[in-house]
Amino acid sequence: MRGEKLTMRVGWLCLAAVSAGILVFGVVVALFPPAGDAGLYRADGLASAGLGLFGVLIVLVPFRRRERWAWYALWFYPFFWAAHLIGNLPPGDDHIHQVLFIALSLTGLLLPARAFFPPKPSIAA
Repeated sequence: MRGEKLTMRVGWLCLAAVSAGILVFGVVVALFPPAGDAGLYRADGLASAGLGLFGVLIVLVPFRRRERWAWYALWFYPFFWAAHLIGNLPPGDDHIHQVLFIALSLTGLLLPARAFFPPKPSIAA
């Protein structure tokens, strides 16, 4: 039981870090858009902030309650960051954060997977 609590805690902390990173990035871009089309950057920043906020809320409430739908929904993160990495998409040119967020989100989802899919009790005959 203690091991399950630890894996669950590590899992939700990893996912919360990814969510918070997206939220902070979105707020920064919305408030301080780079040179160019400021309106478009602000809209993207606001959308990113919303994605991060929804992620934080999903992680902190239903994920920690071990609601299976939250586990499935948060699989968006590794696919999102993998698409950014493969497509060479922004933000940034170094892509280190994308690899880090992929690793964090996969750790956050795979480590506590047993909490969402416990083994079925065996029926003794």
